[in-house]
Amino acid sequence: MGRVCGTQCHRVTNHTHRVVACIRQDDGVTDRFPDEPAPESAAGRASEHPAEPAAAAEPELEPIVERAAEGPIEAPVSDPAEMRAHYRAEGLDESSLAAHPMDQFARWFHQAAQAAVQGMIYEPNAMIVSTADADGHPSSRTVLLKQYDEHGFVFYTNYDSRKARELAVNPHAALLFPWHPMARQVIVTGTARRTGRDETAAYFRTRPHGSQLGAWASAQSSVIRSRTELDVAYDELSTRYPAGTQVPVPPHWGGFRIAPETVEFWQGRENRLHDRLRYVAEPDGTWRVERLSP
Repeated sequence: MGRVCGTQCHRVTNHTHRVVACIRQDDGVTDRFPDEPAPESAAGRASEHPAEPAAAAEPELEPIVERAAEGPIEAPVSDPAEMRAHYRAEGLDESSLAAHPMDQFARWFHQAAQAAVQGMIYEPNAMIVSTADADGHPSSRTVLLKQYDEHGFVFYTNYDSRKARELAVNPHAALLFPWHPMARQVIVTGTARRTGRDETAAYFRTRPHGSQLGAWASAQSSVIRSRTELDVAYDELSTRYPAGTQVPVPPHWGGFRIAPETVEFWQGRENRLHDRLRYVAEPDGTWRVERLSP
């Protein structure tokens, strides 16, 4: 699978895409996680990494969602039934799709990352993860995609959290990437499996020190008495593991990889006649593409 984006957005190693947020700064664009401290100067980095050839300038994207309005708007519209947007995007055709859904996702993610650099999208790697318990009761939350490859989509969490407990009894999950300013969605259904401890530890080492402590301080999804309880736990960990020391990987923390079974690419079109093309996994490892009515 080819490179997803220019060096300003992603690191790609062995066909694996490690998702790094594109952050605009006064001196350009850097690649780092949203909560990661600012990197050292370019001069300092130059001694560690060889210079890469400058990437060609990306064309600017135009917003493709327009708000419907008749005359001047005097006040915000509060009735959902009156909220409308017009989509003026180009269509999505079967002949333009990649053979593998993860290659097609790479194309769209590249464009979403480019849109983020231009200020159109905030956190293009944010995705809604939906799970259900053993009785079929659903729950959803937003998490950050941290890696994707031909085997699926990876995110990290506390294994005692609600989503992890639900995945333990019902591994079926759905993902949704809501790239509204581009009038696009990617909808994934698949099966979740835990990442290996080596893979988890490798990712954990890339997290900022504060985020590493946070993984220990928070008993995710559990009821706590107050914010003070959480802050005290974090402060105690800060004393035990000051900046510059190695924080052990929590045994109750790790990743999930969602192996896709279907991947739908949704492109908004005029008159609500949207394009919906869905890849469906076949038993022999190939993918069938089908068009869905909007």
